[in-house]
Parts: sequence; structure tokens; C-alpha cells
Amino acid sequence: MTLDPPVRAAVLTVSDRCSRGEATDTSGPALCAMLRERVGAEIVATRCLPDDIDQLARCFAEWSRVDERGDARIDLIISTGGTGLAPRDVTPEAAKSVLEREHSGLMELARLRCLSKTPRTFLSRGVAGTIGRTLILTLPGSLRGSTENLEAILDILPHAIETVRGEVQDDGRPNAVAVTGKVVRHER
Repeated sequence: MTLDPPVRAAVLTVSDRCSRGEATDTSGPALCAMLRERVGAEIVATRCLPDDIDQLARCFAEWSRVDERGDARIDLIISTGGTGLAPRDVTPEAAKSVLEREHSGLMELARLRCLSKTPRTFLSRGVAGTIGRTLILTLPGSLRGSTENLEAILDILPHAIETVRGEVQDDGRPNAVAVTGKVVRHER
């Protein structure tokens, strides 16, 4: 499902080794390609940072800022890496420090849907939530883990973004007026 306007997305790779140029990032580019091909997203920013809670939190906050009209510059931020159990895996903590509203159900669904592939999916501590009208998802760092987790929620991602944008009316309000100038009504 492609949205109008298209999803504006950013992908953040979290890796000490990639940030130092000692390894090649494969997860970030793969996630960008999935978002372009499957959601019709426009990738407006990418970055690679080390496993540093302050740098990660600043990036999430920076990318979630609104434009001069008060609209989100970026609808969706996906990070890859730093969600495991290693001592330097701090991406969930960085995200939680700036999230306005957590949405644990999205990552719970991703883990549940990935369970048939590997029980190791539950080793990821990935979180999801919003800052203003920007949705943030923190995915595992491996190519397989990140793409499988995104694939697991790709079917509901466009609706989630429409909802965060304030464009959805599917709760039975017959005379709702959207703030954005359009109301998306989904069949029940």
C-alpha cells in the first residue's frame, strides 16, 4: 500500500564497527530498499552511529522535529542494531528517553510473527513509539533479523502511519473532520 503523500522515512544504523568503517552496513540499505519497494517510501535521511545512548537519542529527536507548518518532516524512523543483550546495546534506552508515547504492541507483533522462523527473535529488546507525528521502530542489527522484523509488520505499517499523521477515521465517528484535510475511512 502506497500512501499519498508518500511515507517520508529515515533509517539509522547503530553499530560501533560500521561507524568506524571496520564493517559494511548491510541492514540499513536493505531496510531502505524494502521501504521504497513495499511501501513506496521516500528515504529522506540515513545515518550510521556508534552504540552511544546520547548520540542515538539526539538523532531520534532531531529527525522527529516538525517543519515550519508544524508537520512532521519524517513520518517513520527505523533503526537497526543495538537492541540485543550485549552491554553496549542501548538503542531501546535511547529511544525510550525521547519517546512521547510507547507502543509496545508493534514490536510484540513483530517478535510473535518471527517466532516460527527462530525463537531468538525474543532476544531483541526492540521498542516502538512516537514523538509527535513520527513513528519510531527499533529493529535488530543483523540483516536477517532487521528485514524479517520489518516484513512482519509491513502489512499494518501504512495504516499505523496514517493514524499517526491524524488521517484515519475508522472508529465510527460519522462526522469527523481531519486536521490534515483528508479522512481515510477503512472498511471494517
